[in-house]
Amino acid sequence: MKLFHSFDRKQTCITKSSCQSRLSKQGNSTYSYSSQPKAAQRQRFKFRPTVVPPTNESISVGNLMYDRRIVRGNTYAMHSLPTQTPLNLITIQRQQEARQRVAARRKARQFFRTVTPEPVQDRKHINVQTELYLEELTDRVEEADVFIQTDRFLDRPPTPLYIPQATGRDTATQIETGDLFNFNVEVRPIVEVLAGRTVEQALVEVSQEEEMRRMRDQQRDYEESRNAELVELQRSEEQEKRLRTEKDRRMQQEEEVHRAEREAQEKIAARAFSRAYLQDLVPSVFNNLRENGYFYDPVERETEASFIPWLMDQTMSQVNQLNISRTLLDSTIRDVVNQRVDQYQRLNDSLRQSNHSGSRRSSRHGSEKSLQRQKSTSSDHRAPKE
Repeated sequence: MKLFHSFDRKQTCITKSSCQSRLSKQGNSTYSYSSQPKAAQRQRFKFRPTVVPPTNESISVGNLMYDRRIVRGNTYAMHSLPTQTPLNLITIQRQQEARQRVAARRKARQFFRTVTPEPVQDRKHINVQTELYLEELTDRVEEADVFIQTDRFLDRPPTPLYIPQATGRDTATQIETGDLFNFNVEVRPIVEVLAGRTVEQALVEVSQEEEMRRMRDQQRDYEESRNAELVELQRSEEQEKRLRTEKDRRMQQEEEVHRAEREAQEKIAARAFSRAYLQDLVPSVFNNLRENGYFYDPVERETEASFIPWLMDQTMSQVNQLNISRTLLDSTIRDVVNQRVDQYQRLNDSLRQSNHSGSRRSSRHGSEKSLQRQKSTSSDHRAPKE
């Protein structure tokens, strides 16, 4: 029988006797096991890693039918061999150890599995369906019904009671009333017991009542003394509380007095510092305010704010009126000049259209008249302007 134990991915296989001996030596300590020392194997990486199996293990030979390097079918066709990376020796050893552990677990389960005992002579076992759910058999197989029934065990009959054999002779006698029982005689001890128990119970109850009375008196005295002590204790606690409250109040008053004194000293120091600091600051501030225009002459400010704007408005109104009159005069002069130009143009046209056959004298006389007429009109226009 073999047991298997896995610790830090190492598979161990030891016999039951050795395991028990080691456990008995170690006691309750943690179980540890180290494999037997082995010679270090040289790694061969020239072609492919080869694993040298131990001497006590059988060499497993691969099946050629499942070898990927063997090509099936047409030998002239192109076949690509799968590229395999060389496995590490440690990886191969771990895989072998894992397979060994699986096989060992399977053997252990088969060994520890409970099996049905072999049938007795002239009997045989028949397979019976013991699943939780019955499954329907679709493929019907020809079968024959066989029944097996063991003989019923007969119960052992009960043992008969022992009855001794009767000895001697049987005789008969007659008992009259009062022969075996006399009430007056037999009732006397019962009455004595009842009376004694009644008197005893009465005495016990009386003594119990007396004891209860003494206990109540003692309880009353104890409660009175306890109440007196509680009153004294409460009085002491109240006095202590008053003293503590008075102490706290006095300490608070003292702290308030000290705080008021500190505040007064700080205020005095701050006032002295501010007075010394502001002694030269106030004149400079007033000078800066006066320079920036915050302090001004009321007459000057009134003149700048009210009189000068009113004067400017009046001046602008007069200037605007003058501009309007000048504009009107310019427009009148322009109209007169335009009229004169039109008159000269018409006169020129009339002179051109007149007969050139006239004498120069008549023409000169007409021109003089026209000039005189123009002078008269110009004098008429100057009179209203002036």
